[in-house]
Amino acid sequence: MIAHLNGTVTEKTPTYVVIDCAGVGYLANISLTTYSKIGAPGATARLLIHAIYREDAQLLFGFAEANEREMFRYLISVSGVGGNTALLMLSALTVTDIETAIATANLALLKGVKGIGEKTAQRIIVDLRGKVTKGNSGIPGSLLTGLHKERDEAITALISLGFNKAAVEKAIDGIIRKQGDTLTTVEQLIKEGLKVL
Repeated sequence: MIAHLNGTVTEKTPTYVVIDCAGVGYLANISLTTYSKIGAPGATARLLIHAIYREDAQLLFGFAEANEREMFRYLISVSGVGGNTALLMLSALTVTDIETAIATANLALLKGVKGIGEKTAQRIIVDLRGKVTKGNSGIPGSLLTGLHKERDEAITALISLGFNKAAVEKAIDGIIRKQGDTLTTVEQLIKEGLKVL
C-alpha cells in the first residue's frame, strides 16, 4: 500500500497530478483544494495517498493534507459515494464545510455538489454523523481543545434531562461555534442549551 509520494511534479491539472519519484511517474487524482496547494511542474511535492485497487484499474488519490484524506476515506465508506464523487465534494466544499453540514444535517449544502442527490446526502449525514463530528463537529480546534470536557458534560446533562441526543449535540455545537470565546463552564453551556432546546 502506498502511503505517500515525495517527488517532482511533472504534470499538473485541476483533476490530477503526476509526481516523478526516482524515475517513476505516479498519476494521482486530486481535488481543487490540493491542486491549489501543489507547486507548478518542476516543484517538489509531497502527497498523502489513498489507493484503490480494482480488477480493471489501480487508482491513486492524492491529498496535500491529512484531514482531507481522512474525510475522503469517510466519504467513500458511504454506500453510493465513490472516489470521484468524494473528490468532487472536496473540490466544491472544504473539509470544515462538510463536517458542519453533517453536524447540522444541512442536506441543501451537500446536494449542491454535482452528483449528490437527496438520498445520498441523507446517507452521508446518517452514516458519518457519529464519526466525523466526534472530534470537532465543525468547531474550530482551538475552541474544542478548551471546551471538549465541558461540551461532553453539558451534552450528557441535557440528555439526562430527557432531551434528544442529536438535538442536544446540534444545539451545544452551535452555541460553541457562536459564543465559544465567552463560555468557560459546563453550567453556562447547559443554560445556553436550555434556551434553544
